Amino acid sequence: MVMVTGLALMSLDTYAQNSAGRNTRASTRQEKMDAWHRDMAEFRARSAAERQLAALADSISSVQARASLRNQDFVLEADNITFKNGSTVFVNSATNFISVKGDRAVVQISPSQFSSGPNGVGGVTVDGTISDQQVTRGKDGRITFSMNVNGIGINAEVHIFMFPNSNQATATVYPNFNSNTLWLSGTIVPYENSDVFEGMSL
Repeated sequence: MVMVTGLALMSLDTYAQNSAGRNTRASTRQEKMDAWHRDMAEFRARSAAERQLAALADSISSVQARASLRNQDFVLEADNITFKNGSTVFVNSATNFISVKGDRAVVQISPSQFSSGPNGVGGVTVDGTISDQQVTRGKDGRITFSMNVNGIGINAEVHIFMFPNSNQATATVYPNFNSNTLWLSGTIVPYENSDVFEGMSL
């Protein structure tokens, strides 16, 4: 009888320990789940705030770019260039650009990182005076800036297209003395905010 009672007590004790273990594990799992939910909520809150800040920065950049375009005081800093044969190269925006300051424009194409080129920074730099400039706005919100650039090393028609609600832009350069059309893509920034490096002009 004593032995039976002892076995029963041992069984109850084991059951209690197992139940306590299950409760502890369940509590631990719940705590982990609660912590995960808190972390995700914080992450979503941070992500939303970061998206709002990014949208605000894009909006400010767009407004500044549009104003600088209208004032003829801007630089299109290109990060890629497409040539007439269809080949596209990614380039350094500090040395590949179209700048406009008042009635002066500079077009610099420096795709090479391995040779100095005529301008000393891997390509060609040409500058000239602007004429026949025009700014138009399409129904889709896209801004188009058109101009002729005439100088010793350049005689070209240039069209710059800036996308709506952005400072992203593309430009097409049509040389009047040959058919070597170029397409540049990049961002438009106010002239004073640009850190491009201008090489030696032709």
